[in-house]
Amino acid sequence: MLKVGVLGAGHLGKIHLRLLQQSEKYELVGFYDENHENGEKIAKEFGYKQFHTIATLLHAVDVIDIVTPTLSHYKCAKVAIKSGKHVFIEKPISNSVAEAEEIIALSKEYNIKGQVGHVERFNPAFLATKDLIENPMFIETHRLAEFNPRGTDVPVVLDLMIHDIDVILSVVKSKVKTVNASGVSILSETPDIANARIEFENGCVANLTSSRISLKNMRKTRFFQKDAYISVDFLEKKCEVVKMKDAPENPGDFDMILQNAEGIRKQIYFANPDVSQNNAILDELETFADAINNDTTPVVTLEDGTEALRVAYQIIESSKK
Repeated sequence: MLKVGVLGAGHLGKIHLRLLQQSEKYELVGFYDENHENGEKIAKEFGYKQFHTIATLLHAVDVIDIVTPTLSHYKCAKVAIKSGKHVFIEKPISNSVAEAEEIIALSKEYNIKGQVGHVERFNPAFLATKDLIENPMFIETHRLAEFNPRGTDVPVVLDLMIHDIDVILSVVKSKVKTVNASGVSILSETPDIANARIEFENGCVANLTSSRISLKNMRKTRFFQKDAYISVDFLEKKCEVVKMKDAPENPGDFDMILQNAEGIRKQIYFANPDVSQNNAILDELETFADAINNDTTPVVTLEDGTEALRVAYQIIESSKK
């Protein structure tokens, strides 16, 4: 079992603490929170060991789980890596691409592993369909959330849309060609609603919409590719796959057949992949433990997190124009 410590005991930090304590792959040593009063309250309520300096926590662990506000990710990662500790960093990886690139450089210099907490990669509906997504040419995402003041310190692109950016970059095997976007600030100093169009060099187009002032929650992505349509509902953890194949010569009474103007006939059929329910946060933390113990590549690398951040900032810059 890897000895792990958590930096940050806010809303998400408390979830990480609980799951790491349950995990059979980690030994939870304790946590550090710069708000000592909050830390004492959590230590008293849940029994986790509170450390009063980052240095003493670092000295006691193999792995550091960084669940602090984004502005401090770089500072925390830097001191952890220089102490020779593997780092799990909540998304986004850092506050700037330059910081993210330095985190990558440090991880190579000190020979440590890092993973970024893009949790939707572990969503059971996405896992059920991931291997069916082959060369999508049009992708549409909607990530809408009811207002929550907790995320308004950053633009909605970094708060919500970055989840979809990472998922899209993981399935489109091509470089980003152009980005066009627009955003509207309604309640915050930064955009609360954003729409982006990403064009890739291979011709794929992704259209992304995110809002944090919606009347209902929605997290849906639709992938369109030759002979298939795949819908993933990240919120409800459901998926739908509609595929087409050449129609049989003698279709059955209930077969759905389409014929185009050239006389080509296709049969539509539905595939229902099994969605295995899981705890995505626990899974992402435990696959990181596996990557450390087996010396394999983490599922969401520091480079993946950096590319998602790079595209997010391209979207933010485009929306300013």
